[in-house]
Amino acid sequence: MSINMKYILIMFAVTQATRIIPILLVRKKINNKYIISFFYYVPYVTLSIMIFPAIINAPEHSEAGVVAFIVGLIASWYKDNMILVSILCCVAVFITEFIIGVI
Repeated sequence: MSINMKYILIMFAVTQATRIIPILLVRKKINNKYIISFFYYVPYVTLSIMIFPAIINAPEHSEAGVVAFIVGLIASWYKDNMILVSILCCVAVFITEFIIGVI
């Protein structure tokens, strides 16, 4: 067995263990409000840590990413639709890149 295959099997085991162990250990309904709150926010945190670096690093100029991030924060604060927030962020990057390119 090659060394790469061993690494793949270890990654598979760790990934599956994090999914299977909670199912095996927790049999009854969770009533603790802190644990429920933690599980509620985990997807949002995971999405944030994956998206934030891309917002800053994807544009040609990082300033455009910062502007898009601020526009996204403001738009989402006012409870806009997710599609609209994404479109506004893309437009903000486009306009900022254009302005930086002209200067």
